[in-house]
Amino acid sequence: MTDGRSILIVGGGTAGWLTAAYLARHLAAARPSVSIALLDAPEIGPIGVGEGAFPTIRATLRYLGIEEGAFLRAAGASFKQGIRFDDWLHAPADGRRHRYVHPFEPPYRSEEVDLVAHWLAQDPATRPPFAEAVTIQHRVASAGRGPKQAAETGYDGPLSYAYHFDAIRLGRLLAERAGALGVRRLDGRLVRAERTADGAIAHLETEPHGALSADLYIDCTGQRAAIIGEGLGEPFLSVRDRLFTNRALVCRLPYEREDAPLPTMTIATAHEAGWTWDIGTAEARGIGAVYSDDHMSGDQAMMVLAAYTGVAPDRLDVRTLGFEPGYRRRPWVGNCVAVGLSGGFLEPLESTGILLIEAAVAMIAELFPHHGPVPAPAARFNALMTARYEAIADFLKLHYCLSRRTEAFWRDNRAVGSRSDRLSGLLDQWRHRPPNRFDFTLDVESFAFFNYQYVLYGMDWAGDAASLPQEGGAQILRKLRQFGDHAAADLPGHRELVAALRR
Repeated sequence: MTDGRSILIVGGGTAGWLTAAYLARHLAAARPSVSIALLDAPEIGPIGVGEGAFPTIRATLRYLGIEEGAFLRAAGASFKQGIRFDDWLHAPADGRRHRYVHPFEPPYRSEEVDLVAHWLAQDPATRPPFAEAVTIQHRVASAGRGPKQAAETGYDGPLSYAYHFDAIRLGRLLAERAGALGVRRLDGRLVRAERTADGAIAHLETEPHGALSADLYIDCTGQRAAIIGEGLGEPFLSVRDRLFTNRALVCRLPYEREDAPLPTMTIATAHEAGWTWDIGTAEARGIGAVYSDDHMSGDQAMMVLAAYTGVAPDRLDVRTLGFEPGYRRRPWVGNCVAVGLSGGFLEPLESTGILLIEAAVAMIAELFPHHGPVPAPAARFNALMTARYEAIADFLKLHYCLSRRTEAFWRDNRAVGSRSDRLSGLLDQWRHRPPNRFDFTLDVESFAFFNYQYVLYGMDWAGDAASLPQEGGAQILRKLRQFGDHAAADLPGHRELVAALRR
């Protein structure tokens, strides 16, 4: 094929419109003759009520030319500085609850002192929590302060951050931006995918547009996977033998008053067969009870959600979401590539949904063949995406397999056979040393070695990795605590910051 290649994206929402806008922005600079159209099927929508992202979203939004204040207004967004995990180590008992924070900032790094080793050498009974000791952000986020000053615009700021947002409204904003970048919108419905003799997509039958053809088809049809799954029959690899949750009950609750405190972290609270997310967007709370239906019934999950919200079940407007944790064996097959839920989904923990969309679309943009066979990059794309899914599955499993809770769900998660050989091997090593950068292949990792440290040490799992105290370590930790106190005092309240930037 020659110049003038075409891309047809099927499915709107965050996955479809983010893919469309990103490719339009990237390919316009590389080859203006590439045309992009999106078939927006109204029945395909976001999976959650209130969603979160990873700090990479800032670079993506900046690249698309969306100003931060406009994004905050349009998507009802607030700031996210990490995740607070409640009750994951053990269930509440005798008024005692366990809590730890996974901030976005990496631990402070000193050229003279290994602060992680110094912290490990301290008495576990008296040392502060790991994230509190080695970051400024822990104190800022825990105090409900924003990650920057209102004058620091353009996605800049002294602390790393992401966002909580309304996914439906974000989809609309991305659709507007994609249209401004030249993407052609077609409102309609995919009927079926017609195949060629060699198994590629010949064209798509749609209503009301009839037959639509393109050089590359991108499946953003959600869990239906209408092209990659229904059309091409590409197998789905389940990882439910490792990640057990597969259901969620979700609802949206308004704030009791307009000036109610706005949390600056996702709150993830463990329950007997899963966990509950609590996401504070600027205008409402999105709450979801995630659970395994092998360990809990839907009625039991409803009682968990009602107990968490303090609202009677018959007064909650609840949606039930089902998902199978896993991914397509080959997300790029012939002239079709799957992005978003059609390519795979693991679970809501750690907000990897949009992160995986960003990773996929960035690779498509860089690997897109302007000449030669369209399937040429497929093998490389598939290898990288498969490795990324597997790495994320291990990271998510880490949160569960370290728990000391006694319910069946948590006991099953601790079983050695429920985790990968790779994760078991790493845990064996981390009993004697902290995770480090040489444990991971950066091109396929979504999480750095320090993300693993936050989970390991937040869950009170240190093995015998402790060493002797490092000279000067105590002084640096005292300074970090002072800096954290000053930052928490100087930075604006979270709701105050959001309101200022929305203006």
